[in-house]
Amino acid sequence: MRIWLDGGLRDLESARISVLDHGLTVGDGVFETVKAVDGAPFALTRHLDRLTRSARGLGLPDPDHDEVRRACTAVLEADPVPLGRLRITYTGGHGPLGVGRGEHGPTLVVAVGETARRPDSTAAITVPWTRNERGALAGVKTTSYAENVVALARAHRHGASEALFGNTVGQLCEGTGSNVFVVLDGEIHTPPVTSGCLPGITRALVLEWTGARETDLPLDVLGRADEIFLTSTLRDVQALHRTDDRELPGAPGPVTAATMRIFAERSAEDLDP
Repeated sequence: MRIWLDGGLRDLESARISVLDHGLTVGDGVFETVKAVDGAPFALTRHLDRLTRSARGLGLPDPDHDEVRRACTAVLEADPVPLGRLRITYTGGHGPLGVGRGEHGPTLVVAVGETARRPDSTAAITVPWTRNERGALAGVKTTSYAENVVALARAHRHGASEALFGNTVGQLCEGTGSNVFVVLDGEIHTPPVTSGCLPGITRALVLEWTGARETDLPLDVLGRADEIFLTSTLRDVQALHRTDDRELPGAPGPVTAATMRIFAERSAEDLDP
C-alpha cells in the first residue's frame, strides 16, 4: 500500500505522523470517504467541497483542492483496485497535548483500500443515544467517530450492519455512516440537515435524482414506513430488510428498487456529478 502524506507518496512503513498530531490527541480533524471505480474517484468535487465545509466548521485552513486531487490520483495509480475506499484525512497537525492548536499547519493523508459491493439489503437497529442537532459539530464530518464505533459495535452484536440515531427531540436523524430514507404512501422522505444528520453526498444525489423530500420524521416512523433504505458512499442505495425486531419482507421494495436503478444508471453516466 502506498499512502500520500504531506506532499508525496510513502510506503506503509514510512508513512508516519507525529504522536502529537491533533487529529490523534483530540480528534481535531475532518475526513472524506470517496468511492473509487476502476481507478477513478466518484463525485470527488462534491467530496472536496464538503471537506472544505467541514474544515471551516473546525476552524482549519481550507484544504488545497489541487493537492488533494493530485494525492488521490497518485494513490489510485499506485494501488489500482476495481472498487476502492479512498480515504482523505485532514487534521490540525502537530500540536500541544491540550486543546489549543500548534503552529505547524495541517496534516493531509490520502490512502486507498479495496472494498466489495454491499448486498442489496441489510439490517439495522436503533440505539438509545442521540445526535445533538444543536451541537457545534452538527453536520461536520470530523474524525471524532468514537460514538459511531460504540453504536456500530452494538449493531454487530445484534446481527445488523448499521445503527440508527434519533436526535434530542425524538426525530429520526442518521446512521453511524449513512443517511436514512423512508417510503410513505409511495413517496420518499429523508430527515433534513436541521435534524443534525451529515449532509451525505449520496443522499444529495438521491434527493436530486428522485424528487425525494426532506421531512421532519419521528423516530417511530421506522415502525410503520412501507420501505426503508440507507445511502452512503460505499453502500450507494441499500434496502433494509429488518429494523430492530421489525421485518420488512421482500426488501428491496418497489420504490427502493427503482431508486437503486436510478442511482446506478446516473452514477455510471457521470463520475463527477
